[in-house]
Amino acid sequence: MNRLSSVAAGVLLMSAVSLSQAAQPSGCVEVSVGGYKAPDYNCLSQQMGNNPEGAAAAQKNLEAMNVPVNKRPPNQVGLATPAGTSTRMGNTFGTSVKPQRPATTP
Repeated sequence: MNRLSSVAAGVLLMSAVSLSQAAQPSGCVEVSVGGYKAPDYNCLSQQMGNNPEGAAAAQKNLEAMNVPVNKRPPNQVGLATPAGTSTRMGNTFGTSVKPQRPATTP
């Protein structure tokens, strides 16, 4: 029985060691050479690229950017808005059909 427990303890110890070696480091190492810091870009790229939620977030961003035409604001579709018409007409907005123009100089 003593031998069986020592074998089981050995198996557990070996599995714990293999699991600890298989786990990837959680942080990246920056090396300083001659006063210049050189980050590990490969490690940073892996951290940025292996986000399982990144694909879902990219899909939501794509859906948010593809707004149907009937849901877009009128100035994005090219329609006249009161603010744009007021700017174009100047002080004659609502009183004349001719927009305000500066006086012509001879």
